[in-house]
Amino acid sequence: MPTPSITISRPQTGTGNSGLSSSSEAASLARKYPVIDAIRSGRAHDSAVHEAMQGLDPVLDVAGFRLWYGKAQALHNVSLSVPRGKVTALIGPSGCGKSTLIRSVNRLNDLIDGVRVEGEMSLAGESVYGASVDVIDLRKRVGMVFQKPNPFPMTIFENVVYRLRIDGERRRSFLADACERALRSAALWDEVKDRLKDSALGLSGGQQQRLCIARAVVADPELLLLDEPCSALDPVATLRIEELIHEISNRYSVLIVTHNMQQAARVSDYTAFMYLGRLVEYGPTSALFQTPRLLETEDYVSGRFG
Repeated sequence: MPTPSITISRPQTGTGNSGLSSSSEAASLARKYPVIDAIRSGRAHDSAVHEAMQGLDPVLDVAGFRLWYGKAQALHNVSLSVPRGKVTALIGPSGCGKSTLIRSVNRLNDLIDGVRVEGEMSLAGESVYGASVDVIDLRKRVGMVFQKPNPFPMTIFENVVYRLRIDGERRRSFLADACERALRSAALWDEVKDRLKDSALGLSGGQQQRLCIARAVVADPELLLLDEPCSALDPVATLRIEELIHEISNRYSVLIVTHNMQQAARVSDYTAFMYLGRLVEYGPTSALFQTPRLLETEDYVSGRFG
């Protein structure tokens, strides 16, 4: 996957008048960022979805999705399709709804009192929030890795095969094969193959995160969710996780939340920019970083605001 350049030239917007009043400056900012201004003012806006997103085979479809924590609305009419067999990144400032959206896919937000949702979300064509949905079965179809590594206080082997165990799998040979396959997928097998009976808590932070990825993919999920998987890791461990994302993207559909613009450019095929619970722009990563439709997106990915 080619790494897109994120060197962007900013259009000249100066007026030549250094004595602008506060009201003039505010008006200038409103003209400069019309979509952001509409979002901040609570007005309707149209998301800039690139034509290249049309006709792709989606593993996840989101349409007019809204979510509230009590009276506070966190997601506003979010609509996007996550392509199958690709890596899709969610970017945006803290509090823009990225993690809320990703946690809605496997309904982890259901565990929070006062949460309610409206709109549609479907995984491989099947409703995520339908009345007949078995949430436990849904979560078996979706793997998830969190910001901080969370290995269970058990052996490396038992961590990896945990999802299979709770499904009732007891065949030792099957579990051993599944464990090796998952650890190889997570590029961890060679480092731990002689330590499978050791506690997972003895691994380094980067190894623990790769172990969590192995645990998430052992049951071959239809979608792998990564919620800022490198935020607690050092640069060396971060690079290893990014390399791993490249490797597993050949076998799994991945939806990743990241605050790191360079990381989004390096690891993803498609990128969605969110702001205050709304989708601002969505398209191929190379286009979003090199030729975005909106000035808001251009200035955000180049670090000029946010």
